[in-house]
Amino acid sequence: MIDLSLVKLHLRVDHDEEDLLIQGYLEAALEHVQQHCDRRLVEINPVFPNEMTLTKDVMHAVLLLVAHWYTNREAVSGQSVSTVPLAVERLLWYRKKF
Repeated sequence: MIDLSLVKLHLRVDHDEEDLLIQGYLEAALEHVQQHCDRRLVEINPVFPNEMTLTKDVMHAVLLLVAHWYTNREAVSGQSVSTVPLAVERLLWYRKKF
């Protein structure tokens, strides 16, 4: 759905040592978006009401999540809690089913 090479380009990673880790973050981010929006991501036009297309804004939200998790590998960084970037919420807020 989203190619690992695009994710690595976004992360500015030019080695292969962490491909498995990055792929795991990618899969988790895609799942997070699906659960957040209560819809299944599809690459082509949705057929069912519970589907949504992987548009550029949704893809950007996924990339932001992966980058956030890649950079902040623990929930707590120093004395402050590391939260999901506001941009992710903003990119996905209108896609939630109410």
